[in-house]
Amino acid sequence: MSSTRTSRTRLLAAAATVVVAGLSLTACGGGTGVHDEGAAKVSSGSELAAAGISARPTSDAGSESEPGAKTEPDAKTGAGSSAVETASLTGRPAAKAPAKGTATKAKAPAAAKSVTCEGSTTKTVAAPLSRPLNHLLLTVTNTGSKNCDLYYYPAVQFGQSQSVPPAIEDSMPQAVVTLAPGESGYAAVILSAADGSGKHGYTSKSLDVYFMGRDNAGSVGKGAHPALPAKGVYVDDSVKVTYWQQKMEDAINW
Repeated sequence: MSSTRTSRTRLLAAAATVVVAGLSLTACGGGTGVHDEGAAKVSSGSELAAAGISARPTSDAGSESEPGAKTEPDAKTGAGSSAVETASLTGRPAAKAPAKGTATKAKAPAAAKSVTCEGSTTKTVAAPLSRPLNHLLLTVTNTGSKNCDLYYYPAVQFGQSQSVPPAIEDSMPQAVVTLAPGESGYAAVILSAADGSGKHGYTSKSLDVYFMGRDNAGSVGKGAHPALPAKGVYVDDSVKVTYWQQKMEDAINW
């Protein structure tokens, strides 16, 4: 009998211990006590939703970071804002970047226009040459402020002669001779036949030089009147001239 009571007493004590332990575990679940990790049950998403708890991770600051969310600009730095937002924050229009593949082209300076060379914008010098024999070299220098063009050949007139000597067609250059300010062009006058075969020879102490126009319809502008040696130069009916040349060597090569 006494043993039976002792058994019952032990059973009641054990039951009381289990109840106390259960109450302690319940208190730990709502506070800071130790959890029974082995007995913990992972709640499903539906259960969390029902409890009003979000299943998405939160940032350290406690705010949710959703995909596609627009980053708000910082009030001081404007970081993360668009050009329009930056303009509204600063009060100034945002700088517009140049279109890709485009470049700003510098405007080329306008080409200087040439005028026809003539007596008022040039200086002409006539110099007899010992070699080649019976040659007179004409040197025309541009004294103007613009480029000038020497067209065709010089129209020369010795003394009181009324005729203009013909040009040597083979001496025609490939391009019109253009003189920049300060530059010179050249032409040669073959005064007489080297073998003495020329006729109607005479000595001239004066020379007039006229400049042809672009249309080759006659002289234009003022003529030049270069000085000749005091004793003059001998001229016969074989006199002829070369076309204007850019180089002196090309002029006296005939």
